[in-house]
Amino acid sequence: MRESASVPPSREREWRVTPARTRSSKQLAVAALVLVALATVACGNQDLPQNALDPQGPDARTLDKLWDLTFPFAVGVFFLVQGLVVFIIWRFRARSDDDAPVQVHGNAKAELGWTIAPALLLAVIGVFTVVTVFDINRRAEGSEVLQVKVSGHMWWWEFEYENFDIITANELHIPADQPVQLEVTSVDVIHSFWPPKLAGKVDAVPGRTNYMKLQADRPGVYAGQCAEFCGLSHANMRLTVVAHAPEDFRTWIRDQQREAAPAAQGSEAAAGAELFVMKGCTGCHTISGVEGANGRIGPDLTHLYSRSKFAGAVFELTDKNLRKWLRDPPAMKPMVPDNGQGMPNLGLTEEEITSLIAYMETLK
Repeated sequence: MRESASVPPSREREWRVTPARTRSSKQLAVAALVLVALATVACGNQDLPQNALDPQGPDARTLDKLWDLTFPFAVGVFFLVQGLVVFIIWRFRARSDDDAPVQVHGNAKAELGWTIAPALLLAVIGVFTVVTVFDINRRAEGSEVLQVKVSGHMWWWEFEYENFDIITANELHIPADQPVQLEVTSVDVIHSFWPPKLAGKVDAVPGRTNYMKLQADRPGVYAGQCAEFCGLSHANMRLTVVAHAPEDFRTWIRDQQREAAPAAQGSEAAAGAELFVMKGCTGCHTISGVEGANGRIGPDLTHLYSRSKFAGAVFELTDKNLRKWLRDPPAMKPMVPDNGQGMPNLGLTEEEITSLIAYMETLK
């Protein structure tokens, strides 16, 4: 009987360890490449309309200061922990099957140290966080404060200026360099109102009113969105804050207070106005000055063409996009109209769509 070849212990250990080391080296190389790629993307000169680290208002700057305070601590803790992990893996790696790490259970100094140090760090961060929370939740007061009621719908935003008898959708218009107090609620499920360059987030909860104050330093257009998952088209529930110079804001208020101008008799727009009533659009939408058009399920369309976007501030308000929308709304934006969630496909002909668009173009 042949004797099996024996392998020296040193060679056997080398055979066991080498593949693991090779795998570790490859994993480290891949991790390094991923970190380099992420750093490259982060440092790119990109247009970031929802960059919370580019504050354009007082409350947003308050939040940014808290970030500036806590971020160095977070980075320090990250590198400390990861560094210790790497050091321990290397320093106390098993050199033989008999190797075992030294047990430190019962080391009172070590256990007190890694308990007290994080507690003190969290206490410092906690104090500044609580102060910030109280600061941003303080309501704006005074005669110069603009009051707006915000209501979340599946999947669009309604803005009501009760002092001016104005209701609009998706675009929140405000005067620049003036405080605005928002009363935020929802008519269906929980949403979250988030204009990152001007303020933080506040939940829109059915049956409850939450509050947010915001202010824009200068005129401009600021993007935002719903930040709470709210169903099928959550990602398509965006918003826009338009900050005007004071005189321009007063002009916008005057324009919004006007009733919709009637379409000229015999025109394509007049045919569209009749079709708007015949197709039952008045049951969901309001158009001020049109008898029976007082629906609140969908957005107020009285001044539709004073806005730049529609359908939850997702699509540019152009003839092409509006035509596609009227042809088949659920095809452009995921919705379940049968459950009362969004606009249904009305089966309109191309001629009917042309007439409706002609009418809507008069709603300025």
